[in-house]
Amino acid sequence: MATTSSMRPKLTPNYPMAPHSVIDSRMSLSFRHNVGVVNASTSTFLSLQHMTRAIRRRPKQSSCSPFPSGSRTLDFMHAPLLPVVSGKGSSKRIPRTYASAAGAAGAPLNDDIQKTVEAPLNTASSWGGAKPIPLILSVAVGLIVRFMVPKPAAVTPQAWQLFAIFLSTIAGLVLAPLPVGAWAFIGLTVTVLTKTLPFATAFSAFTNEVLWLIVISFFFARGFVKTGLGDRVATYFVKWLGKSTLGLSYGLTAAEALIAPAMPSTTARAGGVFLPIIQSLALASGSKPNDPSSRKLGAYLSQTQFQAAGHSSALYLTGAAQNLLCLNLAKELGVQISNPWVSWFQAASLPALVALLTTPLLMYNLFPPEIKSTPDAPAMAEKKLQALGPVTQGEWVMIGTMLLAVTLWVLGDAFGIASVVAAMLGLSILLLLGVLKWDDCLAEKSAWDTLAWFAVLVGMASQLTSLGLVQFMADSVGNVLKSFSFGWPATFGILQAVYFLSHYLFASQTGHVGALYSAILAMHLAAGVPGVFAALALAFNTNLFGALTHYSSGQAAVYFGAGFVELQNVFKLGAIMGVWNVFVWTVVGGVWWKFLGLY
Repeated sequence: MATTSSMRPKLTPNYPMAPHSVIDSRMSLSFRHNVGVVNASTSTFLSLQHMTRAIRRRPKQSSCSPFPSGSRTLDFMHAPLLPVVSGKGSSKRIPRTYASAAGAAGAPLNDDIQKTVEAPLNTASSWGGAKPIPLILSVAVGLIVRFMVPKPAAVTPQAWQLFAIFLSTIAGLVLAPLPVGAWAFIGLTVTVLTKTLPFATAFSAFTNEVLWLIVISFFFARGFVKTGLGDRVATYFVKWLGKSTLGLSYGLTAAEALIAPAMPSTTARAGGVFLPIIQSLALASGSKPNDPSSRKLGAYLSQTQFQAAGHSSALYLTGAAQNLLCLNLAKELGVQISNPWVSWFQAASLPALVALLTTPLLMYNLFPPEIKSTPDAPAMAEKKLQALGPVTQGEWVMIGTMLLAVTLWVLGDAFGIASVVAAMLGLSILLLLGVLKWDDCLAEKSAWDTLAWFAVLVGMASQLTSLGLVQFMADSVGNVLKSFSFGWPATFGILQAVYFLSHYLFASQTGHVGALYSAILAMHLAAGVPGVFAALALAFNTNLFGALTHYSSGQAAVYFGAGFVELQNVFKLGAIMGVWNVFVWTVVGGVWWKFLGLY
């Protein structure tokens, strides 16, 4: 990778530049320059005000593009995010000039350097524990349900107490008195301390196969970014289709749809592969973040990729972590889907294809870029491919391993190999051949954090189902709906709409699944909606609402943090595209699912 200044050290091409992300006390995006891996905690809201202040503080300097020479000089340099030292530092950006003077550009700074550049907080008066008001509100939700709301006669005291703890846990995921993993662990502790559940039962979900499949999927995503394979695939599509802005968007969309089944982290795809490319193309065209020029190219490309990502995730069972979680919860309610990977792909294929083909064109008209032609993009992509060199041994291993894993996911039932075992085999190959180191896996904090709080939510939801509370709630709602003489199609529509719109209250797709999927699916079943049809439709829906807001998913935080799109446009386009997405999947999907015999 060539730099724009001879004073700066040369960066390795495989290490993408960090996006224009934001840090506040409730959210942390950490883009690691040494491997280009994205860790994102997206359980809370981004602070637009905080982002604006951070941008105003950043001096204008020269930068470098992931594409080699030939691109225009950039006006902003994105400084690396610094970890907090001993819990007493402040997670703030520093100008890259300081970082460059201290060491290689983009390299993590050591503790000594950090102490000289990081502005410490007032540790004597600052409170580093739970946020008091969110804590009080979250706890109050559970206490009110437990002690002030009358327990229905058909519900056991154990189920009602667990329900109160579950609601308090969900409230904490929304209000964020603590990071989601910490709050979930506290909820789990309360269930054991109050003897609501015995220790073995409370922790039983940590052995859930689907959760470990999700964890291993994070490791696969790290392998794609570390080897540069995802970057290479996306760059080829830019080379082939990048002569126009619309063609660029279709190329990036096609690239994501291609790598999604083997890179099941939407956040890693966004921050580790596509946003760095979008940034480079935009900045080289004079389209700067947090500037009126963002509408030239960067705003359109980032927002279109953000909207299209949900359809790529919905296309494959392994396209996103929440897909696997949905089918696991459906199984808990007795909905069995034979050969799940193939069944999922078959049901999603037509509506997802139509949505992927129409999204760039629709966004082109709703949110048009000022630059319509990009004749230099293919040449830039070609130069980048030359800088990347021939396909490396690590990339070949990654290709072969993922082909093996996807093949076993598709044909696993025929060979008697479970999906998680196929994933374990793939990870073992990557470790044995040195593509991934065990330290890479240990450093993937988002994977272990996901395991912790997923297991808590899945465990509580499973126990609520076993104790009969979910069925009781489903029957109660079902009886109310039946009193209005609704048939199951109308009930299906109402419940799907409630599930979709309620995501405005959530800052995580997986958190939403853990909180509502089981209950809403049980209501479908109680109303007579065919089980497989209801389970798949809700799961597809989970991917569609990931682009509603700037906090609705991991990729939402990444793309909004890039600074190309203003907040009001995110909400406006999210609402318009949300209606379009639901229309496509309802009409095209409805006809297709009828043809497949799902209802």
